[in-house]
Amino acid sequence: MTRQDFMAQNAGRYVELRRALHQHPEIGLEEKRTSDIVADCLSKMGYQVTRGLAGTGVVGTLKAGSGNKSIGLRADMDALPMAEHSGKAWSSKVEGKFHGCGHDGHTATLLLAADYLAQTRNFNGTLNLIFQPGEELLYGGRLMLEDGLFSQFPCDAIFAMHNMPGLKKGSLHFRKGPMMASSDTLEIEITGKGGHGAIPERTIDAGLVACHVVVALQSIVSRNVTPFEPAVVTVGSIQSGVAPNIINANAKLLLSVRTLNPQVRTMVLENITRIACAQAESFGASAKINHLNGSPVLVNSPEMTDFALSVARELVDESMICPHTPPMMSSEDFAFMLEANPNGTYFFVGAGDEPGRCMVHNPGYDFNDDIIVPAATYWSALAESWLK
Repeated sequence: MTRQDFMAQNAGRYVELRRALHQHPEIGLEEKRTSDIVADCLSKMGYQVTRGLAGTGVVGTLKAGSGNKSIGLRADMDALPMAEHSGKAWSSKVEGKFHGCGHDGHTATLLLAADYLAQTRNFNGTLNLIFQPGEELLYGGRLMLEDGLFSQFPCDAIFAMHNMPGLKKGSLHFRKGPMMASSDTLEIEITGKGGHGAIPERTIDAGLVACHVVVALQSIVSRNVTPFEPAVVTVGSIQSGVAPNIINANAKLLLSVRTLNPQVRTMVLENITRIACAQAESFGASAKINHLNGSPVLVNSPEMTDFALSVARELVDESMICPHTPPMMSSEDFAFMLEANPNGTYFFVGAGDEPGRCMVHNPGYDFNDDIIVPAATYWSALAESWLK
């Protein structure tokens, strides 16, 4: 049976699986049901299944022939802590949780490719299929590495993909070098001196200090970062007080920081600390900076990107391939895996550009099931080409 025939005959089962996963979303590091389903599917296909990396992670390993080469293909499994308003018959049944980024589709797609590869075994070497939890937390990949992912499952090359609404359905988009931004979440705690709103001279207003810190932080991108290097400093939350006649002793800021250059990332983080502390001190207050979470810049290997492009060109017309897709300031924790094993690449599969198709993280979003077959076809071709 040809790859095309297999995909066509089995697509329906994996569309059903995708929609079943969609109805029962699980957020980061809570993907127990999803993990059970993935492990069961892989086991029935004949894969050696390993569970427990990062708690709910699953790795399926399949060897064929006598080859020494190995490859890792990664799919994420977690949902988002947000409500769905897509109106689809298979909408989330779990209040406040929903597959708003398409990880249900990524999981189903890799499982369809896994099914084909297990039945045909038209490769020579070791196939490692990595089903990762907690991508939306931006540290599930790091946890899998800390649990020994690549020491237990060495990979000569690693690959991951993401669906992308707004791009032509089934198209493939690649980029060499930095493709997705680093992400750092910071908390700034400001401590002043509280008091009565009518007697400000006896206080140090933490709320006022916070406002000056927010304004001063905007100078980092405009005055400390070269215009040729992208960077974003967003203060998404300011918290201080609940009453109009109380001057507050405490304030808290929550920040999201994105860069596409590791050196710029370091400089921006250092300047945030410098500016926040200096601004607070100028008012007689103090500032404490807490680094809550961080993931590195996602950097694709030029060699592996060229390899991935060569496989794409064997499958689809050049009009369906973009070799120089623009970088994005959103983040992806596959960056941790590429940092640990730089011999790999991350790419997008177009989810459709028709009017009304919602972007990921939108309450009206739904994964486009029409791309399961082309994406699984590409996954299987990539594995077979690497493990010739």
